[in-house]
Amino acid sequence: MKHILLISQYFYPENFRVNDMAVEWVKRGYKVTVLTGIPNYPMGRFFDGYDYKHKRKEQWNGVNIIRIPLIARGNSSNKLLNAGGMVANYLSFVASGRRWVKKTDVKADLVFTVEVSPMTQALIGVWYGKRYHVPSYLYVQDLWPENVEIITGIHNKVMIEPINKMVDKIYRESDKIFTTSPSFVEAIVNRKVPVDRKKVHYWPQYAEEFYKPLPRQVVESINENDNSYKIVFTGNVGTAQGLDILPKTAKLLKDENVKFVIVGDGRYQREFEQLIDALDVRNKFIIIPRVQAEQIPKILSACDAGFISFNKTSLWEMTIPAKLQSYMACGKAIIASASGETKRIIEEALCGVCIEIGNAEALAKGIRELMKANGAKMGKNARIYFELHFDKKILMDKMDKYILEEIR
Repeated sequence: MKHILLISQYFYPENFRVNDMAVEWVKRGYKVTVLTGIPNYPMGRFFDGYDYKHKRKEQWNGVNIIRIPLIARGNSSNKLLNAGGMVANYLSFVASGRRWVKKTDVKADLVFTVEVSPMTQALIGVWYGKRYHVPSYLYVQDLWPENVEIITGIHNKVMIEPINKMVDKIYRESDKIFTTSPSFVEAIVNRKVPVDRKKVHYWPQYAEEFYKPLPRQVVESINENDNSYKIVFTGNVGTAQGLDILPKTAKLLKDENVKFVIVGDGRYQREFEQLIDALDVRNKFIIIPRVQAEQIPKILSACDAGFISFNKTSLWEMTIPAKLQSYMACGKAIIASASGETKRIIEEALCGVCIEIGNAEALAKGIRELMKANGAKMGKNARIYFELHFDKKILMDKMDKYILEEIR
């Protein structure tokens, strides 16, 4: 039985697609060990039942989980404290990972790092690969240092250059690099220190099998007797998502029978709800706390369209957000305040409306257009595109081939 060491700072019960990848590998006959942290994302505090002493080792759906110590992210209204908490969180995980690599007796045939920020966690995979002379694979979902510059606003070369050097080292010492978008491939290959194109591959995120079209269902708190056109956003409520556009748009649509359903939470939640109240549009929103991913398709079935948005940056233009695959898998029409890769896919699939980022007037107009359009046809188009490009079996079969090239 081939053994994969999967490194991810985030893992079950945190809600990331890497959870499903690990379980799928077990189903395919691999032994899977996950090295991860103590769960604390997105709210910045350890999940109930988890701490430095409890649940440090677990078995879940056939996956062996090892949790190394880290400092929880925290969640403060002070931006400096928030930034400091994030840095401490990132550095504490990689420091614990360094100690773990030096003393572990876990011997895998391949190490696979799933990099949703921070990129620092990929150092653990590099160190492990070197120590045990096994192939090191890297799955890039956030580009660094671009992500650091956007999130922190720091562009000082003295601070960014060491990060660049770390990223160069990680790319150089990874045997294969996978990315979630074609634009990421180009960005990596064309870095100042170039990366060999032959080892960089586009491997998009898929949506789990439970994401599928469902007949319209009754969901408590959503199905009200108002016949409103419901637009749903699911996932992390963070600053990067640019969700401030929604209360502004709701104000413009005050006389329209439209409601926005927000499913999730995050570090921007408090400010987001304050803006809703400041603009006096609370009646336009249905806010549902974070739910298990398996519940999302039912919620989507009770709504008319899925919503995606970003802040305007070159990095987000290159990004394909995971919720895009989820919406498409469920056969939903999509309205997006986005550009770049997201806009390309929506237009190729003929599955929705894409408007200029941050433009509330354009979003209000786009919503009015979508309400008049054939949403069912758009939803079917979305599902067809999903099956062609983002099907789980096709993508995992492809990954199997990459893995078996190295560890036969």
